[in-house]
Amino acid sequence: MQLHKLVTYLNTIAPSHLQEDYDNAGLITGHDGMEIKGVLVCLDAIEAVIDEAIALGCNVVVAHHPIVFRGLKKLNGANYIERTIIKAIKNDIAIFAIHTNLDNVFAHGVNTKIAEKLKLQNTSILQPKPNVTYGDTPVGAGMIGHLENPMSPDYFLEYLKDRMELSTIKHTYLCKTTISKVAVCGGSGCFLLNTAKKQGADVFISSDFKYHEYFDADNEIIIADIGHFESEKFTIDLLYDLIINKFSTFATHCTKIVTNPIKFF
Repeated sequence: MQLHKLVTYLNTIAPSHLQEDYDNAGLITGHDGMEIKGVLVCLDAIEAVIDEAIALGCNVVVAHHPIVFRGLKKLNGANYIERTIIKAIKNDIAIFAIHTNLDNVFAHGVNTKIAEKLKLQNTSILQPKPNVTYGDTPVGAGMIGHLENPMSPDYFLEYLKDRMELSTIKHTYLCKTTISKVAVCGGSGCFLLNTAKKQGADVFISSDFKYHEYFDADNEIIIADIGHFESEKFTIDLLYDLIINKFSTFATHCTKIVTNPIKFF
């Protein structure tokens, strides 16, 4: 099967025109006419993942994060981005990224997956884009929904740890007596904090908050910073399931490499 069929299908899930202006989703290496030998799904298409693809006999890597985010002026292997691109090109490996377009869709999106993991009900887009829809549903950032049963803050943090398979959570003062309404945003979601407050969320789950940004919770909401990789790691399962349920003419694998650059001692 040619690569363009996979790209076309993934664009029906999260069309490239729904990505943010700063993003670089889409086909980064390779070309539409390539015959697919196998697909490796990952969060970050770094050099080790390309090595893994080679070992598995895969010539397509489907990643959430684009390995090339800004323009490259040279390709001499001076950094991990250049080394990854050189290795992919030398080994005829296509890299396809599906990033903020997958963040922004309601059905089969990054935040939908988080909401499913937390078993949230009556979910909706946290910050819809004005006058933008896809499949008759709003498009935008984050998601908000309700727990089936309200929980105490301590119990909820244990629940969050278990459901998202976390080793640690950074959080603000537990200013709520119960947690019922939950806002989420995979990746860096600080820009949505005020929206989560206005929507009446008891807790906002995201990542990459800076020190002073935690003060912005202001005892009105609980910030639960679970880490960037940790918030998006189930996107790998999301993409894998979408691909294997649609195509059976090639093997699809989930990466076994933990690409999280942040380690805990």
